[in-house]
Amino acid sequence: MNAITAFSGAGLPSVGDLTSALRKMETVVGAAANGVILKMDKTGHWVFGSDQTEVEDDSQWAVNPFSFVHGYIAWGDGDVLGEVMGPITQPLPDHGEAPAGAKKGWEVQVGLSVKCISGEDKGLEARYSATSVGGKKAVTALGLAIAAQVEKDPSKPVPLVRLKKEHYQHKSYGRIFTPVFDIVDWVAMDKEPEPGEAEADPDAGDASSRRRRRAA
Repeated sequence: MNAITAFSGAGLPSVGDLTSALRKMETVVGAAANGVILKMDKTGHWVFGSDQTEVEDDSQWAVNPFSFVHGYIAWGDGDVLGEVMGPITQPLPDHGEAPAGAKKGWEVQVGLSVKCISGEDKGLEARYSATSVGGKKAVTALGLAIAAQVEKDPSKPVPLVRLKKEHYQHKSYGRIFTPVFDIVDWVAMDKEPEPGEAEADPDAGDASSRRRRRAA
């Protein structure tokens, strides 16, 4: 079973339900595949796993359009004290009282699952979750793009993306990086995706000069 076929397993909601639910993310702002944790660190690098391996420049990732989840997470002093997530096609789950020691109580969280389709990490499954404003905006923007694509061409609902970044200057915290899911192509659910054609990244530099592995 290939990467995309695995996304189309039994029990998935209809395309119409998916479209409706993804559009609701714009006002709301588990189902994630098993895999490593993918995140953007404070320096603006996309990294994954316990050793904080840096994502390859220009690698492409297939996004599972049925993996979008939303819910709540409670953080303690650097550790997760509680997490309640559910499919975006369903209402936000009940969470009850926040666990003792939760620094900010329950925080709204959104997430999705991806699979790398090019480069050294081809075949790697990962899940991305966000509670930050920038992270939630990025996930919401991707969800809305999928909804628009499904309405236009439901035969190709799977976006192929590059993991990019933007930044802004905060008056107290300096430069703040935010994630971007840069869509380069759309593919069908039942075909093994080939990397889409993407414009060259002027910030990427020569492959020989890229710093790939980073200390944890």
